[in-house]
Amino acid sequence: MTAMTPMTPTPPVSPLLPMPPVTPLTFNDVEGRIRALLVKDFKLEPGTLTPDARLDELGVDSIGMAELVFNVEDEFGLKLTDAAVRLSTFGEVVRFIEESVAAQRGTAASARLTQGARKAT
Repeated sequence: MTAMTPMTPTPPVSPLLPMPPVTPLTFNDVEGRIRALLVKDFKLEPGTLTPDARLDELGVDSIGMAELVFNVEDEFGLKLTDAAVRLSTFGEVVRFIEESVAAQRGTAASARLTQGARKAT
């Protein structure tokens, strides 16, 4: 027979432990990820995606913009407003998404801090 080693109990996880910080996305991170979506989904050449490039002139029509918005929401874990489908240039899309990421991550971080404060009392 083999001897059994005693198991050490796993310490309980405290609900008051701080959440790991959310790494901020830079403008270049956002731009690169949106560029990759447009290249993959709409078969666009990366070099055509300059800040002032009009998406409709590149073949992204209103239905394409709706598809892009859905894909961006999935990619970044966002919920975007209807204003997103009315953006017309690549640069506008990138700025809008960057601002949305910052706003929604800030809200999520604030909510976590508020929940932690409620549990601590």
